[in-house]
Amino acid sequence: MERERIQNSEGASGHVQAVQTFFYDLNELVYMTDMDTDELIYLNRIGLERYGFDSIRDLKGRKCYEVLQNNHEPCSFCTNSLLTPGKFEEWRIYNPILRQHFLLKDTMIREGEKRYRVEIALDISESENRSAALQNYRELERVANEGIRHALEAPTPDECINTFLEYLGKALKGDRAYIFEKNEGGHDDNTYEWVACGIEPQIDNLQDLPPEVCRVWYRSFESGSYISIPDLENIREEDPEMYEVLKPQGIRSIVVVPIFLDREIIGFYGIDNPPIDALEYTYNMLNTVSHFFTSTMKRRRLVRQLQDLSHRDSFTMLGNRLAMREYMDSLDPSMGLAALYGDITGLKVMNDTYGHQAGDKLILDACDCLRSAFDKWHLFRIGGDELLVLRQRTTEEELKERTDRLREELEAKKVVLAVGTAFCTELSGCGADEVIKTAEKRMYEDKSRYYRENGLDRRKR
Repeated sequence: MERERIQNSEGASGHVQAVQTFFYDLNELVYMTDMDTDELIYLNRIGLERYGFDSIRDLKGRKCYEVLQNNHEPCSFCTNSLLTPGKFEEWRIYNPILRQHFLLKDTMIREGEKRYRVEIALDISESENRSAALQNYRELERVANEGIRHALEAPTPDECINTFLEYLGKALKGDRAYIFEKNEGGHDDNTYEWVACGIEPQIDNLQDLPPEVCRVWYRSFESGSYISIPDLENIREEDPEMYEVLKPQGIRSIVVVPIFLDREIIGFYGIDNPPIDALEYTYNMLNTVSHFFTSTMKRRRLVRQLQDLSHRDSFTMLGNRLAMREYMDSLDPSMGLAALYGDITGLKVMNDTYGHQAGDKLILDACDCLRSAFDKWHLFRIGGDELLVLRQRTTEEELKERTDRLREELEAKKVVLAVGTAFCTELSGCGADEVIKTAEKRMYEDKSRYYRENGLDRRKR
């Protein structure tokens, strides 16, 4: 009867059917995939039980990496390229979903033009007869170290954190793993996120949360506690602000712990919807790996400081040419661009007459005016006396208003800055370089007008 069910559910024949029938009742996990499509076409009985399927029919259309590893794309460690018929490729891996170490034996079988991967997974985890306390401790240590090892292979701190969150989310069987950090305004931003297959990302909806939302949590953190909620409905009355944020996300249970940096709480990280019977284990895991997040964030802070310095003009602290080019490379061609090109007039005379200290003050005064008038725009110093302002997501009217404000600031500080502006409604039709060239051309026209009106010889300026 079982053989008939296997054959009917998958339409298997020949070697494929024989393999499926032979391995169905084996006590070790066995699966089979179509190597050309990554479709999971077979799990034996123990595999179906471990992954929560009632029948092989339930596998139809499912990708192996989605079911077996809870990944969104093919696994980076896949051995398909190494497989040949009649030979086994042997390797080891820890599966965070099943929480087991496996010795894997992989091979390929052919059926006509089709190629199938067959994998036998032998459980080599620690013996189950060890004491519960010892097993729990070693499992925590093992899972944490395994995740950290994978994360540290990532090239940047950001990728390191994202890699570890993914590993942590899978190991703890959560729907979502995430980090929140306090921003400069004292609000909370969701800065990193991993979600399981089929779970809607929330990171874009969880930015700049006002302090009252997380107030109860931070009070608990400051008293040395953590957050463990087995049933979200339990906080409906006692913490309504947080309830209103969590409920629309489909959160039923949650565990959250604080992140400390130099003894200061800078945010928190947690897991959504871990198994109810594993909340204590989830907390122990999060607490165990807290040092990893702290050290990685310290490294991230250093890297960002170094990156920031490499992208700033060391004298004015405006963006330099490298920063300008990277910003231009990131522009959305479907959107417009506003540009202001400025040239500090009289800088040479100031340097020659009053010394470079006076010239330096003139440059800094001009930059202060630019910062004041174009707050939160992208400001660059691209030459000794040349300044540039760029921004998308704005209007020609706002560009004019801010330019008028700049002229008022310049007049108040007695700084002469030749200015030219340009605006393009859609970059796909004009190009960022063309917008900047237009602004530069108008700046030179403004500079020439200033010389004429004041009877000055431009060559001496």
